Amino acid sequence: MTQTTDGSRVPAAGQREPEPAPARDEREERPTPAADEPGRLRRERRAAALRSADHVLARPGMLGTLRERLALLDGVQDLYDLDESADIYGSGVVEALEAKVARLLGKEAAAFFPTGTMAQQVALRCWAGRTGNPTVALHALAHPEVHERRAFSEVSALRPVQVTSEPRLPTADEVRDFEEPFGALMLELPLRDAGFVLPTFAELTEVVRAARERDAVVHFDGARLWETEVHFGRPLDEIAELADSVYVSFYKSLDGFGGAAVAGPRTFVEEAKTWRHRYGGLVFQQFPTVLSALAGLERQLPRLPEYVRHARVVAAALREGFAAAGVPWARVFPEEPHTHEFQVWLPHDPDTLAEAAVRQGEETGRLLFAGAWRRGGPGLALTEVSVRAEGLAWTADDVRAAVSDFVERLPAAGS
Repeated sequence: MTQTTDGSRVPAAGQREPEPAPARDEREERPTPAADEPGRLRRERRAAALRSADHVLARPGMLGTLRERLALLDGVQDLYDLDESADIYGSGVVEALEAKVARLLGKEAAAFFPTGTMAQQVALRCWAGRTGNPTVALHALAHPEVHERRAFSEVSALRPVQVTSEPRLPTADEVRDFEEPFGALMLELPLRDAGFVLPTFAELTEVVRAARERDAVVHFDGARLWETEVHFGRPLDEIAELADSVYVSFYKSLDGFGGAAVAGPRTFVEEAKTWRHRYGGLVFQQFPTVLSALAGLERQLPRLPEYVRHARVVAAALREGFAAAGVPWARVFPEEPHTHEFQVWLPHDPDTLAEAAVRQGEETGRLLFAGAWRRGGPGLALTEVSVRAEGLAWTADDVRAAVSDFVERLPAAGS
């Protein structure tokens, strides 16, 4: 294990990431009901505070009521002819969504999948068959390594190897100098567990070139690729052009009900659709999810640059607020967010911070930190902040005032 500059501990290259903490992992060993009772009650209070608070910096749409979620489909008749026949096994509206995604990403074709986990396994399995090498080079913090129960190796006969464990994307030199051959390089853009971080466009171009020098294909884990245009200063199709294939999600950035797509060469996508059927992903009807994805592309995608720019205002105000409150070792990471999502690190244990956040929402109707807190190192905890439509109403002064109120609910230093 090595210690990063942010105080967290991650495995050295070649080591497997240990299972994540119970608050957010999928381990079979979980706290007993009695031991988890305080946490369960706090989660219920946090959910209630999210529903009742008048001002929430980041209210996750996915946690809305069924009525609120179904409201996403209001007006979809303007996006697709609802008098056409419903989809059957990927026809109709599903094909329309696939064609739209292919156009947006500048690829020949795209295939819709019910989940991103399935989508990426299929994409990389197809590349393994074409390259003759099932080894996938990726980051130690890549989503399949940390959050998918080793699905690559357990289900799809792929062999993941970790290029680096540093809290950033791999460099071109790390790719060139990696000690064993690999058939595909998978790059998560942005790298969520490192703080939603991105390389520069020039760095990304060099990394792709290094992989191609090794006769490897490049696959983008672009679950949140929609968010990257501002940082890269390039349109989506120019970003996606660097990769042989791209996976995107329809709920992480776009607020859809679920679903994902893989885009790439037409023959590759046709093969992926065959494996989609074999994996059980050729669902009989999917029009509610697909319509929500079309709505997200129409309504949320154009607003993401605005969210990214305002996230930088919010991040600066958070830093200023904690500095003014005299909180030692408070950090916003990255200092200037690369997307509309970023991390906040504070020198307290997760339970203390979670309790302060919930109390603020309950007592003031203003909820600064709506997400869960998790341990990030000795005496440190972190949470993720996402700035979306509701967050645009928060001025820098609002954020600083909310920070001051939040800090008052924390124990004094040394107590």
